[in-house]
Amino acid sequence: MSSPFKRIGVLGAGAMGRGIVQLYSQAGFEVVLHDAQAAAMEAAIKYLQQTFDKLVEKGRMTDDARQQALARVTCADSMQGFADCDLVIEAIIERIEVKREVFCTLESVVSSEAILVSNTSSLSITAIAAACERPSLIAGYHFFNPVPLMKVVEVVRAPRTDDAVVERLVALTRAVGHTPVVCQDTPGFIVNHAGRGFGTESLKALGEGVADVPTIDRILREQVDFGGMGFKLGPFELMDLTGLDVSHLVMESIYHQYYEEPRFRPSVIGAQRVSAGLFGRKTREGFYRYDGSPAPSESGAPVAPTGLRVWVAPGAQQQAVRELVAGLGASLDDADQPLSDSLIVVTPLGLDATSAAQGLDAARVIALDTLFPFGLRACKRRVLMSTPATSSETRKAAHGLFAADGAKVSLLRDSSGFIAQRVIAMIVSVATEIAQQRIASPEDIDSAVRIGLGYPVGPLTMGDMIGPARILEVLNGMHRSSDDPRYRAGPWLRRRAQLGLSLLQED
Repeated sequence: MSSPFKRIGVLGAGAMGRGIVQLYSQAGFEVVLHDAQAAAMEAAIKYLQQTFDKLVEKGRMTDDARQQALARVTCADSMQGFADCDLVIEAIIERIEVKREVFCTLESVVSSEAILVSNTSSLSITAIAAACERPSLIAGYHFFNPVPLMKVVEVVRAPRTDDAVVERLVALTRAVGHTPVVCQDTPGFIVNHAGRGFGTESLKALGEGVADVPTIDRILREQVDFGGMGFKLGPFELMDLTGLDVSHLVMESIYHQYYEEPRFRPSVIGAQRVSAGLFGRKTREGFYRYDGSPAPSESGAPVAPTGLRVWVAPGAQQQAVRELVAGLGASLDDADQPLSDSLIVVTPLGLDATSAAQGLDAARVIALDTLFPFGLRACKRRVLMSTPATSSETRKAAHGLFAADGAKVSLLRDSSGFIAQRVIAMIVSVATEIAQQRIASPEDIDSAVRIGLGYPVGPLTMGDMIGPARILEVLNGMHRSSDDPRYRAGPWLRRRAQLGLSLLQED
């Protein structure tokens, strides 16, 4: 087959290493595998045999193709086995001093034209290359687990990486049917960098007591809607799946590597739960229990009181909310100011309910999130938020009313930006900063995050679908009502919102 490389070496026979071997051997490449532990190589070969057997059983691979793929894999007793490889992919322990030593050894083994790459997810490619004699031939090549199924690879360019190296790695990635995304060497590259908005902001909301874990997960699974697509897992479900010991370590690493940038500030909740050993599924308890206990249930909605009258505050969504209220069976208060017994509905973007209730009787105020579809029989879940002064009668009446068409309703304590607004705005905000810093192209940022994190669409496309001006309004509102610098809007977003441009627009 025509290829930019003839023989590929893989150093490390763990989950990532064996996945990389499977990908390239199955695609027709000669692969040499080495691990310092002979037992790990034996386990990797057994894994490949079992994996290919299953593919044959499912009709996704012929028996002849299985035999040929296995025949293309050679195990080497030492790194000397990589001597004839023109590409070596390192996939060993995430310790910078170990990787630097290994790369120096590899340089002495391979030819002077061979390319050496690291599969690290978080360590500096620049720091690894600095220990080597030929830094121009060193790059990052970050796969995602499971390698054959996660069809995106980050090709990481360090300051001294040659352009031809990047081009050959891009071509190799495409040759096996994966999507290459090119980025500069920076903490977290694209995916781990861009992924900070989802879990970190959800932990921030949890830490503020806005809602409990199941409520936040339900909102982000069921309210978020991009053309009929949403998140498959809530943030806490996802952290339990990946392991909080891993997730929190990445949060801390990104935060400190960016010199305590407020957007990436981790949560003390994560640190405490890691100290307690509550990592998630791997320890049978994390944010949820995995010991056979029933899943957290959601209480049913009360019945809306008869004769309920609703006054909807002026705003961009006023008419749509009025139509919803009428469709749900309540009467509308058409006065310029709410009558004394009307339930008052406000629809803030970024602001908290308290700010939106200024000049109104806060005891009767309830806030409705309108960022995503909320119309009559047009959504799975609506999200409400009360002020500290909102009466229990108002909360109960609003809950019953907005659940009258069968939609689920989540009721939050006061928060700048509800849940979905603040999380989505932060996802978009971080992605726009990656674009502003020219770490990667807007298109590659979107592709990397959509594929690597399983988001319904890329983060810049999220901003475009909601509208850059609305995202900017959410961030400005959160910044104004919280005084937290994490919510400041960056120039990429502000300029495109002001000019009416797509967030994917380059300059």
